[in-house]
Amino acid sequence: MELVIDEISYENLYRKAEVEANLPDDVKTHFRGEAGEASQSQSTTILLFAAALLAIYIVLGVLYESVVHPITVLSVLPSATFGAFLALLLTKLELNLMSSIACILLIGIVMKNAIMMIDFAIAAERKDDLSPTQAIREAASARFRPILMTSIVAILSACPLALNTGAGHELRQPVGIALVGGLLLSQILTLYTTPAMYLLLGRLVPKSARAGLR
Repeated sequence: MELVIDEISYENLYRKAEVEANLPDDVKTHFRGEAGEASQSQSTTILLFAAALLAIYIVLGVLYESVVHPITVLSVLPSATFGAFLALLLTKLELNLMSSIACILLIGIVMKNAIMMIDFAIAAERKDDLSPTQAIREAASARFRPILMTSIVAILSACPLALNTGAGHELRQPVGIALVGGLLLSQILTLYTTPAMYLLLGRLVPKSARAGLR
């Protein structure tokens, strides 16, 4: 029987043993070696996630010439992250370093769906003088097939990782499970949440400002 303990489980066992040992207050413990590097990498992952979001927001803000539309694109991330966590929970896999990396990968994968839709809607508003409602309706209709096809390809490409049971699957499987779960849920919700966020946040931009950007 093979016993597999990932970084989080190992740290929980260590902390439990530390509490049960009832050490004096002047005695401090910390991780060293591979365990220390794994513990440090978890905090680094959070910083990388935040830095990636900030960089994406700045780039999209420059491209769209707007401070509002990048938020619409970023609004797809909660559903993708929740889908990844839910998939890990249902498969009884813990959130470790590899699944955290998968969540970072989801940033670029799921946002392409929203970018395709929002880019089409903005172009329709500026060039065809459509209302936000008409523009996002046409964008959702025109981009439905490309979004569906690219999402299916991404999900199928992650399935070998999720279904792998060979040697070393403890590292690869959480990545595949998190990717599949995040992609599935975001694919379902993007076609509903993105148009809603586009119309909601679009009210913050005056019509005269939108006209001036055409």
